[in-house]
Amino acid sequence: MTGVLAAVEGNVTAIGYGLAAIGPGIGVGIIFGQGVNAIARQPELTGVIRTNMLLGFVLTEALALIGLVAPFLFKSV
Repeated sequence: MTGVLAAVEGNVTAIGYGLAAIGPGIGVGIIFGQGVNAIARQPELTGVIRTNMLLGFVLTEALALIGLVAPFLFKSV
């Protein structure tokens, strides 16, 4: 019985990380899609738009890294 619970626990962790990666993945797609759209509309602001786009990308990817590290930090002993 204990082996079955351990197997389920491992699968839940993998599913949890997969779900944690969906949000940042969607966020990165939105950031770059809207960034390209903004640059196409106002090419004279390319530098400012690119800077804001990369800052948003970095913050969004930080969420994915937190989702990766959190299960290891809060793992019950």
